[in-house]
Amino acid sequence: MKKTFLLAGIVSLLFTLAVSAQDTTSTKPATQDTSSNPAQTQPMTQDQKSNPVQTQPMTQDQKMNPAQTPATTQEQKKYGNPTVDSILSKYTLVPMPSQVTTEQIFPVIGQYQSSTDASQKVTVTLDDQNKGFAWIDGLPQGKLKAVLKKSPATYKIPAQKTADGKDVSEGTMIYDKDTKAITILIGRPYNDQDPASVFAAAATNANDQNQAMANNGQTASANNQANNDQSNMKVTKSKNTKSGKTKTKMVKPEKQEEPPYVFNGTKIEQVTSMNQ
Repeated sequence: MKKTFLLAGIVSLLFTLAVSAQDTTSTKPATQDTSSNPAQTQPMTQDQKSNPVQTQPMTQDQKMNPAQTPATTQEQKKYGNPTVDSILSKYTLVPMPSQVTTEQIFPVIGQYQSSTDASQKVTVTLDDQNKGFAWIDGLPQGKLKAVLKKSPATYKIPAQKTADGKDVSEGTMIYDKDTKAITILIGRPYNDQDPASVFAAAATNANDQNQAMANNGQTASANNQANNDQSNMKVTKSKNTKSGKTKTKMVKPEKQEEPPYVFNGTKIEQVTSMNQ
């Protein structure tokens, strides 16, 4: 009988201990394993609570490449090396240039108004097949073709026959993008070494012709008539014929070189109106 009570007491004691151990385990606060991520064990400050973005830790790539992190200021990063810092201080980042337009590559294209005749307008366009060719429309000679010789806007006008059947001599076309002025000369060969020299020579010849005309206007009408008669014929050496009479041969003088044709104009700016 005593043995039975002893066994019952031992069982009761073991059951009481098991229940006590279970209660102790359930009331113990759960802890978080922070060994794998120590950054999560730090409590959040008041500033971090107001700005949750700052609580994100830097990744390994950001630590290795600081240039990929967003810059808070426009100042260049200091590397601590005086040589590197002095070199970098000479350079600054600039925005990418905008796309170059056709008008910027070939500034000669456009419409021009004559400097001497407001009613005359000349239009220069590019050839559809070859951008190195330009078409000049609006001159008395007709529509002419020009070849780009020197960028950005120095063209040679080759000798050609227009669609109307007119023979046009060689010439030069130059556009000055600073002054937005164009000069076209027809009737003088193109000068590869100095294309603009033909304009100066043409201006000198025009001044000489004007001066000669002024001097001729001051002479007497009789002298003018004699000069005209002499300019219309040339007397060769006389010779005797079988009949004993002297025979002279009257011939016309050689054809004088025609003065070149010059066009000076200013580009007409294209203004686009916008609805307010």
